[in-house]
Amino acid sequence: MMSRFPSFSGNFSAGPGFWRNHLLLPGAIMLLSFAALEAFSLDRPIAHAFFYTAAQRWVGAGAGDLWAHRVLHDGGRWLPRSVGAAALFAWIASFLRRHFRPWRRTAGFIFLAIAVSVVTVGVLKLLTNVDCPWDLAGFGGNRPYVALFADRPDWLPRAQCFPGAHASSGFALVCLYFVLRDRSRRLAHWALFGALGIGVVFSIGQEARGAHFLSHDLAAAGIVWTIQVFLYAWLLRPAASEIQARERVRQHAAGQTADNVA
Repeated sequence: MMSRFPSFSGNFSAGPGFWRNHLLLPGAIMLLSFAALEAFSLDRPIAHAFFYTAAQRWVGAGAGDLWAHRVLHDGGRWLPRSVGAAALFAWIASFLRRHFRPWRRTAGFIFLAIAVSVVTVGVLKLLTNVDCPWDLAGFGGNRPYVALFADRPDWLPRAQCFPGAHASSGFALVCLYFVLRDRSRRLAHWALFGALGIGVVFSIGQEARGAHFLSHDLAAAGIVWTIQVFLYAWLLRPAASEIQARERVRQHAAGQTADNVA
């Protein structure tokens, strides 16, 4: 059984306010944004901004392959992998070394948050049967465009491009926000902005290559966030509430002791 994580400072809760701010409001914004992309067919116009029609080439191909493919895709994937591997190492070490024991729950959460997020998006890619932009007519390919929720013709080859897997690995780093939110509001916000920034940069790199439409990466962000909200509420928040309660008891006892001395 995972032990509690190290002490923290802060006064946060997972009550109605938490679910409103972390699930209902982000979910509503995500769904409205996704609905707007689909209702106004914005995916292809946005993708055309990354595609040289005359040269039949993507911005992230040719000379752009260095930054879009080699740096952001091939190199960038090692950032979430390294964080996940370090968390797994710390979790295993917590059973072998006493020094790591206080970090067991935190390390387990980080590893699970990244792994479950990326694996879930990867499985959905296999099931949804949606084309990559680079396979479509008008973007250097030869397949017809099929709307996301439209009936896909049976004669088309199987496709595996929705949601965006590489973007999900960047967005998965929002787990660091959940780790820090019960300890430091300032650091938690920096972690959140940093993780979202990495996810956006990964998304831009993939869209510039023609690997994904914007809706693919937006869906990945929503899936990752939802998974991690529930993982946090299940794994981290109960321990944080317990530590908070003990901290209040300790402070109350310290206050009473000071009053008696006075």
